[in-house]
Amino acid sequence: MNETEVEGVAIANLIAADEETIVGWVYRWNTGALAIRWDMHGPQRVSRIYPDLSDADKAEIDFASLTQLNCRYD
Repeated sequence: MNETEVEGVAIANLIAADEETIVGWVYRWNTGALAIRWDMHGPQRVSRIYPDLSDADKAEIDFASLTQLNCRYD
């Protein structure tokens, strides 16, 4: 990463309620912040993160609320 620009790297996949489909990614920015990028279907329920993240990282992206979103399989 270039330290003079704000850049992000995907560090984990967001796995859908069906336990198979990747519906988004968790990015870590060179500023230290985490952010979510959704696939073309937009926000939807997540069952897990792969690879798993620390509890602090899960809290930063509010993982608990991601498990409560509507999903395209409902």
